[in-house]
Amino acid sequence: MSHTIAQAFVDARRKRSGLREYPGERPQTLADAYAIQDAALAIWKRAIGGWKVGRINPPDSDRLGAERLAGPVFADTIVRADGEPADFAIFSDGFAAAEAEFMLRLAPRDGALPTTPTEAMEWVDEVRIGLEIASSPYPDINTDGPCVTISDHGNNAGLQLGPTVDKTHWSSLDDVEVSLSIDGRTAGRATTATMLDGPFGSVCFLLANLQQRGIATQAGWWISSGAITGVHKVESGNDVIAHFGDLGSVSAQID
Repeated sequence: MSHTIAQAFVDARRKRSGLREYPGERPQTLADAYAIQDAALAIWKRAIGGWKVGRINPPDSDRLGAERLAGPVFADTIVRADGEPADFAIFSDGFAAAEAEFMLRLAPRDGALPTTPTEAMEWVDEVRIGLEIASSPYPDINTDGPCVTISDHGNNAGLQLGPTVDKTHWSSLDDVEVSLSIDGRTAGRATTATMLDGPFGSVCFLLANLQQRGIATQAGWWISSGAITGVHKVESGNDVIAHFGDLGSVSAQID
């Protein structure tokens, strides 16, 4: 069953076509959801450039025993800002959203995994501001719950990497006011103080998640550490800008 569902999502993503219905029985456990995700990765045989981390809210977090989820980011969907808005293709017949996030790059490191945000800083060699474009061929990917989200690549379609954040600011990311606007209208405003134990806590989660799944981590992978201002739906033609206080801004155009 995992392979059949995974194949349906891979086919839809390759063809950039929508899926009106979920292609099988919806997973109800994290193990089943990640089994589908892992099966999709095996089908693709596509280079991974990083991972997105998302939030699991109550009551699902209580039921599943987890507060975060993970999904792969393919290397050819990661774009560096060059002063102009990046173009991101979405599944117009599915779901699409933009999220302001801090992007953390894994450093060459081994040994015992970090268990605190402070320890996780030693596993990161670069931080950037950025955008995650979340999109899926299946329009109800978010409303059907986190296990369904996990099953389709964690609902990821690409990352936009913005300016770097000097290491002197890493311990005070919670102080940065972040806002995201769509077509000039503010869609959300917040700080990472609302994100559980913050961006570096996402590193702890992801490394443990990958180890549990038997996936060896690679230096240079980017971690999209979680939506700061919320998950904001977008559609083709939208212009998205995320402002990160004095750290700068990053923008994208939705195709």
